[in-house]
Amino acid sequence: MIEISDVLLGPDVEESVLSVLRSGRLTQGPKVSELEAAFASMCGVRHAVAVNNGTTALVAAFRVLDIGPGDEVIVPAFTFVATANAALETGATVRLVDIDSSDFCIDTGAMSEAVTSRTAAVVPVHLFGHPADLGKIAPFAEEQGLRIVEDAAQAHGASFAGRPVGGFGTGCFSFYATKNLAAGEGGIVTTDDDEVAERLRVLRNQGMRVRYEYEVVGNNYRMTDLAAAVVLPQLARYCQQVERRRANARVLAELLHDLPELALPTVAAERTHVWHQYTVRVLASLSRDELADRLREQGVASGVYYPKPLQQYDCYREHPRVIADPTPTADAVASTCLSLPVHAGLTSTDLTEIAAAVRRALRPPRT
Repeated sequence: MIEISDVLLGPDVEESVLSVLRSGRLTQGPKVSELEAAFASMCGVRHAVAVNNGTTALVAAFRVLDIGPGDEVIVPAFTFVATANAALETGATVRLVDIDSSDFCIDTGAMSEAVTSRTAAVVPVHLFGHPADLGKIAPFAEEQGLRIVEDAAQAHGASFAGRPVGGFGTGCFSFYATKNLAAGEGGIVTTDDDEVAERLRVLRNQGMRVRYEYEVVGNNYRMTDLAAAVVLPQLARYCQQVERRRANARVLAELLHDLPELALPTVAAERTHVWHQYTVRVLASLSRDELADRLREQGVASGVYYPKPLQQYDCYREHPRVIADPTPTADAVASTCLSLPVHAGLTSTDLTEIAAAVRRALRPPRT
């Protein structure tokens, strides 16, 4: 089976983890500090504060930005559920808006129309590794006095106009097991704001700067040195891994470009894509799910990210702090999108077979 994701962990990761085990220091320690410095450098920001997962990164960002009850947060309806859950956890109201079909990211027109007197923040989700339109979002947020909380969980190293994501506001990244950079579980928050960074460090440590001196009501959001030890060696070779993903995406585009049954992903001007997923839209009479089944029968895995906009789930449709604007594009995309393997572990033979399997599934030979 050609899998949809493949976590490439080499001997250097094993040695890094063993060094932590041998040290006896398993919780937050020098490996975390090393990761924070390296990640901040990659994102071109002054601070990166490691936490225990990507959802925590979002929750912590909202909390230190004082976003909570009475505030509204604008979120694209087509995203992983953590984006909305994190805002709801702080007591804020989530306003779901439509996306742009060209990049699967927040529709900036819908975003601007959703602003009310209660709006405190906008959350651009850099979905599948492609940055949202920060060239419009950043100046609009500044004009309106809104915070930007970037959900960059899938976009480590992506950039807009030469500037890495995670530096346009408060950036939130995930190191979940299938991400481009994986720790199993883990996350990190990036910022250029010294005060925000300091508040994050206190918040993640049960509200302590000094042991048993509690400054705020905090929590245990700490990353372990074991998790950091898994990520660090990957970070050292990350540029090469991303280039392989980009090369794989180019090959898939070349092999599939003549199929009108598919709308292939594109890269917008001024943006760099890190190809966490290669997501097509199925426009054939064959449904997305039927295509996925036929690919699986041929030994090619695929993924549906995500099957429905958030407001189509009862728990959000009926939630008193969820407001859903009309989302016709998100509705259409969610019912037709399918992600094909693009990870760095693919061989040229794999890529050829993926494309051939797609063709056979869409245009089965006549008998």
